Amino acid sequence: MKNNISMRYPASWWHSMWREALPSGNGRIGASVYGGIHEETVLLNHEGLWRSGRTPELPDVSDHLTKVRHLLLKGDVSKADHVLSDALSKKGYKPKIASPLPLGDLKVYMPLRQAFQHYRRKLNMETGEVSVCWTDGETQYERMLFVSRTDQAVVYEIRREGPKQVEASFLLQLHDKHRPDIVFPEQEETKCEEEYIYYAAQNNDGTDFGAVARVVSRNGQMEAGAEGLHVRDSDSVVVIVKLFVQGNRHTEWKRLKREISSLKPCYGSLLASHVTEHGRLFRAMELDLFASGCELSNEELLLQAYDGETPTVLVEKMWAYGRYLLISSSHEEGQPCHLYGLWCGDYNAVWAFHMVNENMQMIYWQAFSGNMPELALPMFNYLEKLMDDFRLNAARLYGCRGIFIPAPTAPDSGLLKHTSPHIVHWTGGAGWMSQHYYDYYLYTGDIEFLRKRALPFMRETALFYEDFLTVGEDGYYVSAPSISPENTPGNYRMDAHKSIQTTMNATMDFAIAKELLIHLIDGARVADKYVEDIPKWQEMLNRIPPYQTNEDGAIKEWMHPFFEDNDHHRHESHLYPIFPGTEVTRLSDPGLFRAFVKAVENRHVTGLKEQTGWSITHMANCYARVGKGDQALQCLETLPRFSLMNNLMTLHNDWRGMGIGVDMERVPVQIDANMGWTSAIQEMLLFSLPGELHIMPALPSRWKRGKAGPLLARGGVECLMEWDMDKGEMGLTIVSIDREKQIDILLPPTVTSVKGYPKSQQKLKSVRICEKPLHLQVFLK
Repeated sequence: MKNNISMRYPASWWHSMWREALPSGNGRIGASVYGGIHEETVLLNHEGLWRSGRTPELPDVSDHLTKVRHLLLKGDVSKADHVLSDALSKKGYKPKIASPLPLGDLKVYMPLRQAFQHYRRKLNMETGEVSVCWTDGETQYERMLFVSRTDQAVVYEIRREGPKQVEASFLLQLHDKHRPDIVFPEQEETKCEEEYIYYAAQNNDGTDFGAVARVVSRNGQMEAGAEGLHVRDSDSVVVIVKLFVQGNRHTEWKRLKREISSLKPCYGSLLASHVTEHGRLFRAMELDLFASGCELSNEELLLQAYDGETPTVLVEKMWAYGRYLLISSSHEEGQPCHLYGLWCGDYNAVWAFHMVNENMQMIYWQAFSGNMPELALPMFNYLEKLMDDFRLNAARLYGCRGIFIPAPTAPDSGLLKHTSPHIVHWTGGAGWMSQHYYDYYLYTGDIEFLRKRALPFMRETALFYEDFLTVGEDGYYVSAPSISPENTPGNYRMDAHKSIQTTMNATMDFAIAKELLIHLIDGARVADKYVEDIPKWQEMLNRIPPYQTNEDGAIKEWMHPFFEDNDHHRHESHLYPIFPGTEVTRLSDPGLFRAFVKAVENRHVTGLKEQTGWSITHMANCYARVGKGDQALQCLETLPRFSLMNNLMTLHNDWRGMGIGVDMERVPVQIDANMGWTSAIQEMLLFSLPGELHIMPALPSRWKRGKAGPLLARGGVECLMEWDMDKGEMGLTIVSIDREKQIDILLPPTVTSVKGYPKSQQKLKSVRICEKPLHLQVFLK
């Protein structure tokens, strides 16, 4: 039950009921179960179905860059802000980013003979199954659904126990078909033949999308009609649904019918093959804080969270849920998870794309330490398919070689689609994604990936910096124009319509560039590739200016005297060197580390109204990285009070006027905060550098007893830990995933001794590990 979540009522948010649905997915196909009894809706999504993107030719405006820089150097920031944006507009550039398109609804209608009782809606995260159960008189009904990772199908079953048999009608149709305020796709067609339902509609690119469902009744009768397939007097019903996108309906219907007919219509056997693959990923790491209350419903747990201290069992379930959502919306060969995952029910969703100035990164932070690095591969596949567009962006916006990745992108195009200055002028996207490339190598030890994929991508990113960065009078680089996402300097912060974000020398720009160059130099030596470029990269590295501090000792967000800090903001971009970067640690530079800690604290005390769901979890990760576990947990405990729905999915901001978070008329779904929650807990338990493990660096004082792992560490090491603070004991199991190596192990400051070691020491140096597990027994105060 620890990895189950349950609800006592169905989705009920009018016109947005999909937001409260329970999600299932296989990384490519998503199904959202509303939980109605008489009228049930299962929203169907496919990763490849997007619409309304518009991609005109990107004009060359790079000749305006000199003007932008001249104005910035003069201090005329307001004029510099719109130069490139206005140049694009004058040349008629009016792009539109694509949005996910809901594929359709599976509708299920069942008669209710008596008023229902004992309603439950549940999700089993270990199997990916969603269930809805209730009693109708003396009969108990249960509907079960999962999305098969092995058979690429939605599998659905209706069961019963009791005297009354199953009666139900089934139909496939456009999502939210009867809403009057939506412009729907055209040429919808639904027909029923024998035990099959065929459904299709046309996307705005002229291609069809749709589905085929097979309805199999056990010992019942079936009738096909204009309103779908009707089953009565049945012991049970199994429905198998397959989806298609970007095809011809008649061709795809034949293909899907053939594929479905080859599957045995047995829920149990189809589930077994799926659970093997889904469960392998889900159980690759486990967390147990030995909390009570696993049987409580979401509603009961959320009421406790609203009342004060968030129940530890909810903390556990949220960790597992973030893991579940990433597994269910990521497939090694598919598209990366975006802000809505695979469960978008809006026809014009807010921010339902891939955002690389924070959000895609947060979604995948957990993948490496959570011991499922293969789930990061969709990010790399996605970026590499769009490289030509990224090169065009760099050339035509800035006259640079290499690549420029805009903050928002969609699968149809990597060209710049938003021309606001804060998007046009943010150049850190490719550099930030380079961190994920290099981390994949560090965690897995995959030299071929480093040689063939990571280094080529990183080298193109460095080419952009080589052309873009200029040298100032002091011999250090100048980054202009520059953005610290998506913040406005304190002296340019006026109101929502006049604030200016275009600056010079954002700290994040240099932090990303510095990290990239260090990784390139190290990676080139390891892979023996691009070694001729190392002197050039070293020279570039020497021109990165040192970080600067304010009067209060905190790291400055902009390393230029024109721009004053503004801590009233959700982004924590200038903290990059401590998180998600690893450049500055307590051991590597204690003085600089304290300046970053001060910057974290400054951001936290400026008030709740500037926060969002994802920013609270980002801050939790930062607190974990600086060793402040109680503060990290406090950040997580804020989330249920303002941006957590009853299905435990996170929203961007407060929608109930509770006083926490930024104000917005629309409240987008953003499951990045779900993923950030999972990442923060893993950061509390383990921090790693190649050859160095920091065990439980930020364990909250409330977590007296627990078991976690195996967590994956940089350097290709797995770590399993179990602790009991009341007994003063901790057990560690450490194993290398590939070869023998030596590592340093940094234990919590409360360590008194380690069995087998002659004296008390917090740091165990040069411990030899191999593929045979090393067990350590640690005693604590």
